[in-house]
Order: sequence, then structure tokens, then C-alpha cells
Amino acid sequence: MASKPAAPDNAAYEQLAERHGATLERAIEAVATRESWSPFSDSPSSKIHGAEKPAAGRAAFERLLGTRYGIDQPGIAEWIGNEVSPYTREALGITYPRSEPAALIAAGSAALRSWRKVDFETRAMVCLEIAQRLYDRNFEMAHGIMHVAGQSYVQAFAGSGPNALDRGIEALAYAVKAMRDVTPNAVWRRKFGPDDVALDKRYTIMPRGLALVICCASFPTWNAHPALFANLATGNPAIMKPHPIAILPVAMTVAVAREVLEDFGFDPNVVTLATDTVEEPVAEQFIADPAVQIIDFTGSARYGSHLESTITRKALFTETSGVNSVVMHSVADLSQSARAIARSTALFSAQMCTSPQTVFVPRGGIAAGTSQASPRDVAEALASEIDALVGNPAAAASVMGAVQAELSMDVVARVREELAGRDDVEIVREASPYAHPDYPDARTLSPLVAIVPKEAEALYADEQFGPILFVVPTDDGDDAVAQATRLAKENGTIATYLYSTDEDFIARSTDAYEEAGANLSINLHGTMWINFAAAYSDYHVTGLNPAGNASLADLAFAASRFRIVQRRRPE
Repeated sequence: MASKPAAPDNAAYEQLAERHGATLERAIEAVATRESWSPFSDSPSSKIHGAEKPAAGRAAFERLLGTRYGIDQPGIAEWIGNEVSPYTREALGITYPRSEPAALIAAGSAALRSWRKVDFETRAMVCLEIAQRLYDRNFEMAHGIMHVAGQSYVQAFAGSGPNALDRGIEALAYAVKAMRDVTPNAVWRRKFGPDDVALDKRYTIMPRGLALVICCASFPTWNAHPALFANLATGNPAIMKPHPIAILPVAMTVAVAREVLEDFGFDPNVVTLATDTVEEPVAEQFIADPAVQIIDFTGSARYGSHLESTITRKALFTETSGVNSVVMHSVADLSQSARAIARSTALFSAQMCTSPQTVFVPRGGIAAGTSQASPRDVAEALASEIDALVGNPAAAASVMGAVQAELSMDVVARVREELAGRDDVEIVREASPYAHPDYPDARTLSPLVAIVPKEAEALYADEQFGPILFVVPTDDGDDAVAQATRLAKENGTIATYLYSTDEDFIARSTDAYEEAGANLSINLHGTMWINFAAAYSDYHVTGLNPAGNASLADLAFAASRFRIVQRRRPE
């Protein structure tokens, strides 16, 4: 294993390393051991943070409403912003700079020339300082996430705060590991005939170019932070392009990053913000420019597939969507298993890339403790658990949050109409709103549950981005696994789930999931969400099925963002 190089000889590194050096080494250790670790707390409890921070964070968010978000960057042509809160249904009124793409590309290219010469250990420490300052403002960020994405307050604080920062630091750890493996110099000796040849060789880590990070709407920071830190650590300036309906969290990230860069004497244009509108998207202008050599994309399968089929000679990292399936073969306790599945589907109103959607159940029924449960029994158990959640508005609010966009409501309405037109479908539970205790105008919807035949793939074989659970009867348990893994290979998946009390069945199913490139969770219950993905331990997306070509995070996610240029001369 390569040893850590000598500490860089610069004042910025000394100051930053004192604050963050131990965190970096601990992160590198964590990705090796895959153990549970985080430098942050993901609980908003005032017992941890004090009584003042929650109120101060909310007040800071509220001060932003109806104002210009001041990011002083090149090429500002106008100020735009059309974000609407899913909780209040009112516009936030925040506007952001829209810069001309050519100006941001020129500024990033100029910043690249100096940023690439900053040693990578210092660049890593800058990323950790950005992470720490974002964490310090996490109560403000949580309210921002709530009111653009619709996540509940607790989920916004944790999932889009510390959990997203952890993913960023995880990617940073892999980037540093990869670059530490490149020795900066060596003396090479060999005899050629009568000559003793000795060459002094120098190896320079070179960034690939500018990086465009295209962020998604429902989780604006969770994929953005890994891409940002992996790019910055490897020397690539980042142009952050948020979704037009969820700009604020990315703007906050950009503002903090630019503040840190300026504070330590670096060009702030190492990080810039590229805003656009739904009507006039701007991503293709950046992608077409030869200066942009890295594209990170999180979003729809349609656009992700377009990028994967058209981008050449550039590095592309995608996470799109897929069909997350559940196979129920046998369970010790049907209520317990149904609760785990139903709550994870209800979490953030099924607007998560890991939300279970399609539940395969043998039509002959499954062993459920000492009794037998039919597919209808399974569907009713799922519906009952959802009803129990809806019946507790405070719990429903903390779990389901709000539906971000009217588009998801339209998805559920369309599916409901299609189901109603079929004689071979049974709707066990209608999708229904719940009354949010704090926001009476919140856009809410709890999951629809329907039993659909295996032949109705047009209904369940694609991701339906809204709260829907399909129960699909299959020939038997092996057929259920075959259907789930086939869908994973053909349509993509990010998370799959299996419930069985038969170890032989589990063992023979494992190969099928591995060959489908599908991450699998087996018999998960209890208070941990079955779709929780832990940074430093869980690999998110495999890159082996159509749901994405990259994994968060592994060496491949970081190492291909730089190349090595060498020079040699006689010693």
C-alpha cells in the first residue's frame, strides 16, 4: 500500500489539516473497514445542537424568501427563480444569478490553471472545510430542502445534510486513496548493453477538465456532494447545475464552497452555479463545450440514457431510475415484514430512488409463521400498515413529507385510471392524502396498493415516480426471483429486497441478483428503514444495470477524474 506523502508546504494546508486531517484519515479507514462511522450527527435534537440552532436555522431560511441569492460570479445576465414550496404551495420568491455558459466555462478554465497546481492533500482539506461549514448551516439547509423538495424536516436534516455530506467525504476518501497511489517521482535504473541508464521520472496528476454536475430535484445534495468533492479533490473545477425547481440547496453549497475558496486564497470560480429554467434548459450547452470533460448526472432514465448513448471522449457518471422489487417467499411475521416494506414505500411519498415498488408473491401463497398468506393477504397487510401510518398525522408528516411536484400526482392518477380499466386488477387501497398537522395546504399522497397480473408489465415494469405498490402473483418463489432479476437487468434497479425463512432459497437466489447487478437486502425489519444506505459501507448503485453506470462510491467513481502525465530525464 502506498504511504501517505509528506505534508504539503503551504500555510493553507497547515491550517486546514489541523482542523480536518484526522477526519480524512478516519474516512479512508472507514471505506476500508466498511464500518459505521460519521463525523456528523444526523439528529436535529436540541440536546445535541443546543436550543438556539434550530430556530436560528429556520430564521435564516425565512430571511432568504423573496430576496436575491447573492452569488457574485462571472457572466450574470439576469436573476431567475420559480421554486414553489410543496408545503405552502406558495412561491419562495428567491432569485438566483443566471450566468452565460461561455462566461462560466471561461472562468472555470482560468481557475483550472491554478487549482490543478494546488497539491491534492490541500484540495482535500478544502473539501472538508466546505463540508464542515455546510454542516454548521444544516438547520438552514434542512428548511431549504423541505420547501423545494418536500422532504420531511427530519429527513431533510439527516438525509440531505449529514448523510449527503458523508457520501461526499466518502468520495473524497476514494479520490485521495487513488492519488496517494501515484508516487510523485522515482529513479529508474537499468543496464542497456554497455550503458548504465538512470532516469529521473516525475509523475504529475492532471485533472481532466471542467466538470458539470447535473443535480436532481428530489434529493438535490445527496448526489451533488460526492460529485463536487470527487471533482475538486482531483483538480477539476465544478459547474453545479441544479434542477430548476430545486435550486436553493445547490446555491447554498456553491456559496459556501466559494466562501471557503476565497478565505484560503484560491480562485472562487473553482465552483460556480449554472441555473436555468424548465422551458430553456442549459445543460447541453455545457456538455457540447470541449472544456467540459466530466459530467455527473442524476435524474430521469430518459435523459440519462440520452447522455450514455451520445457522450464520447468525456467521463460520464450517471444515476437514473429503476424498478425496485420485493420478493416475498416466506416470512416469520407477515405484519412485521409488511410494515418494513410499506413504511419504506411511504417514506418521502415514494420519491426516493430506493423506494420499493413491485412486490412479487407466489400465487399459491407464502408461509407466514404458522399460517399461509395469499397475495391478497399480503396486499391487505401492506395496506393496513399504510393506513396505520396515515391515521397518525404527526408520524405521517415525519415519514411521508410532501409530494414535490404535481407531476407525481399525475403519475398516480394515470396509473389509477389504467388500473380501473382492467378486469384482472384489484385495487386494495386507494391513494389518499393525509392531513399535515403543520401545513394544511401541503401536497400529500399516501400509497396506492393494487394486485396486478404478471402479464401486466406495462404497469409495474417501469418506475412510477409516485406512491404506488404493485403486488404481482407469480408461479412460485423461484419465478418471483426470476421476474425481479429480469426486470433489474432490462429496466434497471437501485435496490431490491427479499424475504424468506428458507436459507436454501436465499442461497440459490443470490447468484441471480448478483448476475443482474442488483444490490440486495434480505429480511430487513425493525426501526431502520430497509432502504437506508450507509455511506462508507453500502455501495449505492452498481453500474451493472440500466439504473446508472457509476457507484457511490468506489475507486472508479474518483480515479477516472484524473490522468497522469510523466516526464523523464537522465539522473
